[in-house]
Amino acid sequence: MPGENLSRDEARERAALLSVDGYEVFLDVRSAVGDSPGGEDAGAGPRTFRSVTTIRFRCAEPGAGTFADLIAPRVTAVSLNGRDLDPGEVFDGSRIQLEDLAAENELVVDAQCAYSRTGEGLHRFVDPQDGEVYLYTQYEPADARRVFATFEQPDLKAPFRFEVRAPEGWTVWSNGTGELHDGVWRFAETKPISTYITCVVAGPYHYVTDTYERELPDGTRLRIPLGALCRKGLAPHFDAEDVFLITKQGLDFFHDRFDYPYPFGKYDQAFVPEYNLGAMENPGLVTFREEYIFRGKVTQASYESRANVILHEMAHMWFGDLVTMEWWDDLWLKESFADFMGAFALVGATRFTGGWITFANRRKAWAYRADQLPSTHPITADIRDLQDAKLNFDGITYAKGASVLKQLVAYAGQEAFLEGARRYFKRHAYGNTRLGDLLSVLEETSGRDMTAWARAWLQTAGVNSLTPQVLLGEDGRVAELAVLQEAPEAHPELRPHRVAVGLYRRTRDGALERYARAETDVAGARTVVAELAGAEAPELVLVNDEDLTYCKTRFDDTSLATLRAGLGDLTDPLARALCWSAVWNLTRDALLPARDFVDLVLRFAGRESEIGVLQMVHAWAESALVHYAAPQWRETGARLLAEGALRELRAAAPGSEHQLAWARFFARTAVSEEDFALLRGLLDGTESVDGLDVDQELRWVFLEPLAAHGVADEKALAEELARDDTASGRRHQVRCLAARPLPEVKAQAWAQVVESDALSNALVEATIAGFAQPAQRELLAPYTEKYFAAIERVWAERSIQIGMDVVRGLFPSLQSTPETLAAADAWLESHRDAAPALRRLVLEARDDLARALRGQACDAGARG
Repeated sequence: MPGENLSRDEARERAALLSVDGYEVFLDVRSAVGDSPGGEDAGAGPRTFRSVTTIRFRCAEPGAGTFADLIAPRVTAVSLNGRDLDPGEVFDGSRIQLEDLAAENELVVDAQCAYSRTGEGLHRFVDPQDGEVYLYTQYEPADARRVFATFEQPDLKAPFRFEVRAPEGWTVWSNGTGELHDGVWRFAETKPISTYITCVVAGPYHYVTDTYERELPDGTRLRIPLGALCRKGLAPHFDAEDVFLITKQGLDFFHDRFDYPYPFGKYDQAFVPEYNLGAMENPGLVTFREEYIFRGKVTQASYESRANVILHEMAHMWFGDLVTMEWWDDLWLKESFADFMGAFALVGATRFTGGWITFANRRKAWAYRADQLPSTHPITADIRDLQDAKLNFDGITYAKGASVLKQLVAYAGQEAFLEGARRYFKRHAYGNTRLGDLLSVLEETSGRDMTAWARAWLQTAGVNSLTPQVLLGEDGRVAELAVLQEAPEAHPELRPHRVAVGLYRRTRDGALERYARAETDVAGARTVVAELAGAEAPELVLVNDEDLTYCKTRFDDTSLATLRAGLGDLTDPLARALCWSAVWNLTRDALLPARDFVDLVLRFAGRESEIGVLQMVHAWAESALVHYAAPQWRETGARLLAEGALRELRAAAPGSEHQLAWARFFARTAVSEEDFALLRGLLDGTESVDGLDVDQELRWVFLEPLAAHGVADEKALAEELARDDTASGRRHQVRCLAARPLPEVKAQAWAQVVESDALSNALVEATIAGFAQPAQRELLAPYTEKYFAAIERVWAERSIQIGMDVVRGLFPSLQSTPETLAAADAWLESHRDAAPALRRLVLEARDDLARALRGQACDAGARG
């Protein structure tokens, strides 16, 4: 509905008018099971539940009017200050109009709200394994209004009391502690929090408990009950002990640094099905996607990723929940900090001491991509409305913001940064802030002027490039070493960078090692690093050694030649990760042919010790082949990658995580009949690789390329589902079914996603993932025209999450031709009045396509 959006101006007007004293929310979710009234089984429309909300609030201008937010199929009754209002007159499907407010008010709304199948609001999931029903809520940025009546904006905080009547035998969780009385779960009142971080989880979940204890500086004992929950079907795979270990390590770390006790009582963590995000920081009840429970063998990179997410969400308890941004413009005030603090805690408190390597290689790659799109924006963004807000959960807000905070720590000093955080929490506890509130406290603690730094780093967009310039003297030593800074034409800001410049050369045993280092402030277009004058001539100069700043690292000719000859000879894993990232950026920028990047992978990836870096390099290699390689070289490149992957698979240590990573990469790159025969043999047991355990998850990995190349048919996929008839198995099967190279398969998949809303969010995601296969470009060509004809209707009719999935996932990126680019440009030109968020998605995909064409042109000009 058009009214579902909320503008920043409307939110500001409402915040100036209202102060909210508290919510009481009653939900009756017994209709989630069986044939209860409101059930969709009876053909009566969406399955619904009863929601009764009481809001107590004050109005600064008695007699004024405003609105409450609610998205529901039906409102039964509305009462304002004891006066019954006609729902048909005051409710338009997304807003409840409130007129003639008193100084103190009580609003009561009785409604029938709809269970969600898109992961927005109160999501209902039926487990195919045992028929059990599971519920959970997900609200950010504005979907609490799908569950109860709200003033849906982050700066109208209030305490909440929840009551939930659930089916017999269920357990219900919320932000506060709960008890069951007379068939109703009643929860303790929360501290003042924003609507989007309230939460309810209900169902026959498997639940494990533990306790965290700590003595505070004043001598009191802090005791936090811990809980972890998942579906019963995943219980055999649930390693709750490791979840609790990371949780306790994180709580210790943040208590030591923040000097502010965890403020929300208990700490439950729920791993829930069909989740759209990685996780959500609901205080006292954090929700995670259940894929963080591993059904098969995974590498340590997966455990590190889960630990990072646990710590990211925990950091939000302070940055986001205790102190919250006023409006979504300052979303970075929580997400950038949580992203940085998650990595900071990962390295400082857990077994994952290489977390900054992963951050440099994986997280910043997301930021670099986002910051070069036409939709890039400052970290402090201009968020006009909720649709803008939804799209700004992006690589700028998270990863660039975190990278900039890492730079800020180098600029201001770590202790000054942490002392600023401590003062920020105490000064603004349970309140809302803007950028200036943070800058003022950091100026106090660091003694440095934050205004210029903030303008350069937080209020401008784009990524700078830093390139070394080495001048040698007659004696062969460095006469002068300078760092050249460039900025893109669209975003010409040259920023101050605190960097470490490292000089590397080969040792007698052939290793590339650093022999000189200087830390300096880079400013303007050229900065001389005086400390390195007189050093022996380097074979490699790394201008962002140790990854202190946020930039694209470039190389002089000598350094690039050294990397081409021996990238794998770098002994320092962080330096090596930074060089992998740098050569990938050169490839994306059409400065290094895709085949040259593939060659680096074939020669050096097998020597990569860091498993997370290896898996990232694998993903880049696939992308280089699919998007940036010249069409006439793709077949050759695909064969080389598959041969290289198989060679490394056979060479990897039996049973190692590197072996597993190469097995997965081999499956994704398999192209020949021999490749497919090996995959089939690994599945049926007639072939083996010493030490490789082909568990159920790996079976599905092997089946997808077989399905995509017409080797595994519908019968084979049905037989595999019979082996694994679980929620995970069904998602895998749906993806594999959509991957088959048949016109009728593609037509069916398209219809299921574009023409129907029958599939849940998880199955939409799986269908889209299977639909677009790189080996099927010709088969997919007819869908280019269909895509541009359908997306505006899809955006208007579907939820924003499903709309985003469809518009992003079905863009014809595999049709990388000038004609496709022209079609995208024609759509953008003829749809200037389309929703800005929709136009942004198309503009981003169009930019990726244009980048791919530039990369292909670069690769076509390469020799070999």
